[in-house]
Amino acid sequence: MVLRRIRKRKGTSAVEMACVAPVFVVLLMGIIESSRLGMVSQLLTTAAREGCRAAVLPGSTPDSVQARIDETLAGSGIPVGTVTPTCDSGGPWTSAPKGAGITVSLSVPYSKVSWLSIPYFLKTATVSASATFSSERETP
Repeated sequence: MVLRRIRKRKGTSAVEMACVAPVFVVLLMGIIESSRLGMVSQLLTTAAREGCRAAVLPGSTPDSVQARIDETLAGSGIPVGTVTPTCDSGGPWTSAPKGAGITVSLSVPYSKVSWLSIPYFLKTATVSASATFSSERETP
């Protein structure tokens, strides 16, 4: 009687695995993509903050801001391209008066930073971050 029952259930494990495996793989892919999204978001926030710290200093140049951002993102595989800080007062950020807000904004399409060859869930998402600090330049 016991042998007969075992023989009848011989393919049950394969059928159960065929039903559960796709769900498990989809959950695993979702976890990987959402984790990478969080990681990229944090790295962009840190890079924007560091770039803004460089931008508010007296004598800073676009190259020094870009170098600080590139240094912060080195090894992460996040391409941000050229970054241009903006000034809240509307003028050029390189001559912003003391206390004026200078903002550095970064963004990257998620499809360029996904660990998966083809992102399944976040295909059209754009990850962005910005930081605003007060200018430390003395007004003439």
